[in-house]
Formats: sequence, C-alpha cells, structure tokens
Amino acid sequence: MVIANIISYVLVLLGAVNWGLYGIFNFNLVGWICQGPRTAGSIIVYVIITLAAVWLIISPIISGHGLRLRTRERKPEEVK
Repeated sequence: MVIANIISYVLVLLGAVNWGLYGIFNFNLVGWICQGPRTAGSIIVYVIITLAAVWLIISPIISGHGLRLRTRERKPEEVK
C-alpha cells in the first residue's frame, strides 16, 4: 500500500502542476505531451490521475491508520 500511495502522490502532483500551468499560462502540459487535450492518450492520463486522487481519498479509510508513505518501523521490544 505504501508504493500505491507514493505513486498516487506523484500522479496527483502532476495533475496539480498541469492545473497550475493551465491557470497561469493557459498551457496544458498533458495535452502538449499527448498532442491534444482530447486525444486518447491525454484522456487516459486524466483518468489515471483521477483514480490516483480517489485512491488518496479512500486509502486512509481502507487501512484504518491514516495515509502512510513508509512502513512503520519496529521498536526493539516488538522484534521478539
């Protein structure tokens, strides 16, 4: 689950940078990379970014521990 959280964060940050560039400079980074805002490639990227955001919303609910970016370190007394 830790890897899924890290990947989701990276994808959501990519989406945030895309929105920032679009809002400030009217430049769609995903659309530029995929050669159009409504091409199959850009739609797939947008859907993957949306799924990553949904994962970050439901991940703490599923785990019951909150959002984790790394595994919990074991205390010396728990090693036994």
